[in-house]
Amino acid sequence: MKKLMIIAVLSMFVLSCTQNSRAKQFGGTAKLEVPCGERVTNITWKDDQLWYSTVPMEVGYEPKVHTFREESSFGVMEGKYILTETKCE
Repeated sequence: MKKLMIIAVLSMFVLSCTQNSRAKQFGGTAKLEVPCGERVTNITWKDDQLWYSTVPMEVGYEPKVHTFREESSFGVMEGKYILTETKCE
C-alpha cells in the first residue's frame, strides 16, 4: 500500500509539470511547432518559461528544425527542445 501511495504522489507531480519545466528541470526532449509561415530567430529561458522570437519567412526560405540543448556541468538530466518551422499551405 505504501508503494502505491508513493507512485501516486510521484505521478501527480510529474503529470502536473508542464512540458517546459519537465525538459528544463528533469531533462528529456520537448517539441514545439512554430506557427506556420514564421521562422525562429532567437530562443531563451526565463525561469520555467520558454521564450522564442520569430519573424515572417522570406520568399524561398526553406523551413528548418532548430534544436535547443542544455549542457549541464555533470552531463546528467540535460534537456533538449526541438522547434519545427513549417510553411503555410
